[in-house]
Amino acid sequence: MNKYDLQGRVAIVTGGAQGIGLAVAQRMMENGAQVALWDRDSKRLAQTAEDLQNKAFAVEVDIADTQSVAAGVEATMKKFGKIDILINNAALIGPNATLVDYPVDEFEAVVAVGLTGTFKVCKAVVPHMSAAGYGRIVNVASVAGKEGNPNACAYSSTKAAVIALTKGLGKELAAENIAVNCVTPAVAKTKGAMEQSEEHIAYMLSKIPRGRMMELDEAASMISWLSTEENSFTTGAVFDLSGGRATY
Repeated sequence: MNKYDLQGRVAIVTGGAQGIGLAVAQRMMENGAQVALWDRDSKRLAQTAEDLQNKAFAVEVDIADTQSVAAGVEATMKKFGKIDILINNAALIGPNATLVDYPVDEFEAVVAVGLTGTFKVCKAVVPHMSAAGYGRIVNVASVAGKEGNPNACAYSSTKAAVIALTKGLGKELAAENIAVNCVTPAVAKTKGAMEQSEEHIAYMLSKIPRGRMMELDEAASMISWLSTEENSFTTGAVFDLSGGRATY
């Protein structure tokens, strides 16, 4: 596997107790970073921290809650004294249903975590990066945000908004040494993805020219590189992890 220079860096990974977030956290720690795992699932977070031999700093944070985010930033700064890297990975997928039949409360919950939560974490962390004169932010969007998956209007629209948020924030911070980029993965074997209907999973898989799901390590590799100091020019950009599905 490739090595990434993350020695001495401090990273926050939201939704870090499982899936893509956990894979990213593991890769970053292997490459010298100190990692704060943020997750609202306290039991899973504790188990993950134990599995990692407590080498990561586990912080229970609900990114949909402004006060919880503020407390998470305070705890992370107290522990490490800085925040160099932010991986906005936490999200809800929501049910599979047509827009007409989609429950309003479920739609709002997906947006509250995936979009508003991402905004809240960026708002809380960016001032620390600006003060330090350095930062790398990677938002985990989805190919669904580019193409729009039927029967997944909440998730698709949330991820499309995350792409736009990335582009806007990247431009806002372009004069600083802070890079803001996003990735757009296709479906992978995460807990949330596999809880969707068999029909929907089959639909997503049928759209991938490589004919398979994304491996978590593949996401971890790209996200880790985007988090390095070497990524010094690209910002406000979208990096595909779609197995050939995305056409723009």
